[in-house]
This record gives sequence, C-alpha cells and structure tokens, in this order.
Amino acid sequence: MGNSQEPQDFNISVMPSSLTPVHVAKAAEGLNLYDTASHQVSHFVPLKPGEVGIYVCGATVQSSPHIGHIRAAVAFDIVRRWFLKLGYKVTFVRNVTDIDDKILDKAAAASQRWWARAYYYEREFTEAYNTLGVLPPTVEPRATGHMPDMIDLIQRILDNGHGYVVTDADGKPTGNVYFDVASWPHYGELTHQKQTAEVDEAAAVADRMGPSVDATGDDKYNPVDPADASPDKHDPRDFALWKAPKDTDPEDARWSTPFGVGRPGWHIECSAMSHRYLGDGFDIHGGGLDLRFPHHENEMAQTRAAGYPSAAHWMHSAWVTAKGEKMSKSLGTGLSVPSVLAENSAWVVRYALGSVQYRSMLEWSDQALVEAQAAYDRVSNFIERAGVALGGQPSREEVTGISADDLPTDFVAAMNDDVNVSGATAAIFTTIRSGNTLLSQLADRADSEAVQAEVRETLLAVRAMLDTLGLDPLAEPWVSAGAAGGASDGTTETPEHAALEALITEQLNARAEARKARDFAKADQIRDTLAEAGITIEDGLQGSTWSLK
Repeated sequence: MGNSQEPQDFNISVMPSSLTPVHVAKAAEGLNLYDTASHQVSHFVPLKPGEVGIYVCGATVQSSPHIGHIRAAVAFDIVRRWFLKLGYKVTFVRNVTDIDDKILDKAAAASQRWWARAYYYEREFTEAYNTLGVLPPTVEPRATGHMPDMIDLIQRILDNGHGYVVTDADGKPTGNVYFDVASWPHYGELTHQKQTAEVDEAAAVADRMGPSVDATGDDKYNPVDPADASPDKHDPRDFALWKAPKDTDPEDARWSTPFGVGRPGWHIECSAMSHRYLGDGFDIHGGGLDLRFPHHENEMAQTRAAGYPSAAHWMHSAWVTAKGEKMSKSLGTGLSVPSVLAENSAWVVRYALGSVQYRSMLEWSDQALVEAQAAYDRVSNFIERAGVALGGQPSREEVTGISADDLPTDFVAAMNDDVNVSGATAAIFTTIRSGNTLLSQLADRADSEAVQAEVRETLLAVRAMLDTLGLDPLAEPWVSAGAAGGASDGTTETPEHAALEALITEQLNARAEARKARDFAKADQIRDTLAEAGITIEDGLQGSTWSLK
C-alpha cells in the first residue's frame, strides 16, 4: 500500500464477492458481542444491512512473530469466519506498522536499513498467518503508504481546536504536534476513566491485568513513547500526533508537513487507515488487550475530534499467559512461531491458540499442545473412518456452502454467545461421538443406506463446524501440509489407520467373548488397557465402538 489514491471502485477491486447477492442467515439475529466501551454483551446490528466492516490492529514489524501476536490474529480470524458463515459481506482491514521507534532503533543497532528490516519481518508475519490458516485481509495497508492521510487527519484535528503545534523560539514549527486532551471532554470513554459504576467481572479482570487508566504507574507492558514524555506538552495526558525526528533518525524516515519535518505518532496511523478503507464509522475495531490504553483510547479520541465517527464496537483479545504471566519478549518468555511449529503441526498450534473464547486469557503450556494433538487425533480419526465408510468425502464446495442456519443448534448458540469457542468445540465433539456410534451400526443395521445417509450428514456438519473455526483438515493450508496438518480424504485408509483398526478390533472381539463368558475381570482389563493407550470404548446395543480420546 504505497499510494494515496483510492481505487476507482474499492469493493470491486479487492472484493470480487461484493458482486454476489447477500443472504444473511436467520441465525444472525441471535448474535451477541461484548463491547469494551460499554462493558456489556449486547445484540449485534451492523451499520449497513448485510455488511460488516472490521479493522484490527496488526503487527509492528520490528522482529519475529511470537505466539502472543498470532493468538490475536487467530482470535479475530475466527470472529471474521463466523460473520462470513452468517452470510455477511466482510471488509477486513489489518494494518502493518512499518515505521516506529523500535524499528528504527533495532535497524540501526543491526546496521540495517529500517525499511528493509520492516519488510523482512512483515514477510515473516505473513508466512505465520498463512501457515496457521489465517485468512488474508481484504486489504493490509502499511503506515508508510498513508502519510498524506495522516497529515490531512492531523490538520482536521488542529482546525477543530483539539491539537497544537509546538514552535521554536522563532515561532517556526518544530515537527511536534500534540492532541489537546483537555479540549476533548469525551476522553476516557473507552477505558472508563470517569466511570464509577460497578462493571462485570470479565472487565474487572481485564482492568486488573491490562494496561489501563485503572492501573496507574509504570507499565512494563506498555512503555511510553519517548515523544509523549516531552516537556513541550501542555498536559501530561496529551499525546503525539506528529513527532520531530531524533538526531539518529535516517533522512528517509522523515516527511515534510505544514507543521514541520518528522514522522507520525503511533496512534494517528490507525485512525487514518481505518477511515481510509472503512469510511465514516465502521462496525468493529479489534486488537489485543494491551492496546486498550493508551492506543485505542487515543485513537478513539483523535478520530472523533477530527469529526469522524469511531467504531461502533470495540473488541479485545486477551493475552497468552505462561504460568499466569503475560507472554512478551520484554519478559523473556516469548515463544517464536517458527520454534513452536518446529515441534508441533500447524493445525495443532492453531487449535491451541483458538481453544478458548477470544477475551479469555490463554494459558500456554505443553499440556495445551498435548490436548490439541489429542483433539486432532479424534477429529481426523472420525473424518477418515467416515470417508472410508462412505467411499469418499463431501466436496469443499459442499462444506463451505453450509449456512449457519443448517449447523447444529448448540454450535450456533455458542458462536452467537460472544464467539464462545469452547462451547462450539464441545458441540463438535458431541457430533463426532454421535457419528462414531452411527459408524458402528453400519455393518449390523438392515437399513444401512439410511444410516449411511446419517453418517454423511454428520460428517458434513462436523467439517462445516470445523471450517468455521478454520480447522477443517481437508481444507488449505492443512491439505498441503500433508501428515503434519491434514487428515486423509477418506477415499482410502492410511496404512497406520488400517493397522490400528485391526489391532483394536481384535481386542474388542476378545472383550466381547470375555463378557459372553461372564469373565468381567478380563473384559475390564482389556478396556482399561485400551484406555491407557488413549482409546475410548463405548458399549451399545449394536456392540462396542472405539475412538481416540
């Protein structure tokens, strides 16, 4: 995104799907989302019928992505996918911050060009997103491509009396421009600086753990921008809209403006880019919990002070924690995405990152990855067995064509409950258990064709629900990942599954014989041995069935 001219028709140029009619599912009527600004879960109504505009703060590309970064990307990818499954047209904007003090300082320390460093790590983030099945955004603007937009926005703020230019002894602009917080009576409405009423427990937890006005003092998670500590500010709360260059800043990291040479403040970038691509007001502004204050508070204030509406809803994904402490590079607990993927399949990592609701803290541990691997084994086992029984899999077009109205009601209810992924995942495994029972009945039922139809319907539901979470093993990128990320398509059994099936069937037959002879001790021993190996046995009228835990 290097130019400042908008395409002739933005929707058509980047959203070919905009040419197709919108069919919003009836299930959309039940969607409720939590709003950071109101501290309430409320019914979601889009600003434009059938369309949803989402802006999510992307990466500051200073170094390699870690699990904390990608958790936010996965969380909002799931939010986006649910809107798509509900039938909305979604314009999804995720920015790249490619000019920043950290980028400049680290590039200088490594004897690199700052823009080369930024682009190198931008590509690393893109590779991580792609590897973990995060859908590409509708548009991914870079901050450096939108300097005219930022300058225009700052000028509007100044013209409206909500900012000031710092001048030198001769009255010439220095390049420092600040937002005048005292002039904006609405400042603090996002993070509730003025709120005295009791808030819900989820918000209280966020306020205790997250950087916000409720926790004053030094904040190790959100270091102050050097420009925000300037003695030139009229008020300690004022923040930089534009910053004069440091002596160490390279010449190509400076832009000329009516208020002096310099570069943008951190917050102005997102206000300019969200307005550029989503217009006057949009539905959802998302980002990590650590952006609530000061970034999003300042962003809301300056956008509205410029005369534009802010986002209708603010959503924040919680942190990844390790032993209860926020995962971050500054704490030395960051786990790079490449290092995690070196030891775990991408599907497993994505499942672990998206295993809880977006605004719940996610505890990262070896156990979380073990549980994710077990989930993969259960999912792929059922999909493969069902595919073998049916002689093939439903097509991807059939899977993606399933409307939210045709998904299991418990899955829809969970997703409509502020994107409750834990409840949605429980619904998937409930359906898988039903499917395993049906598979066990195929050989014994006279109406096997009817059972086969039920198996197909169940398989389709399971894959459609998984696809809504970005986890259908027979979709990209998992198919291309082969054994590391995808299941068999079910047209043929893998040698591993065939061997496992034979061994377990032999044990189940021996158990059945023991029960028939009333040797229950032996029957229980066989069941317990299988359980220790990770095999769950379910007894039914048609015999015993097995599945991986």
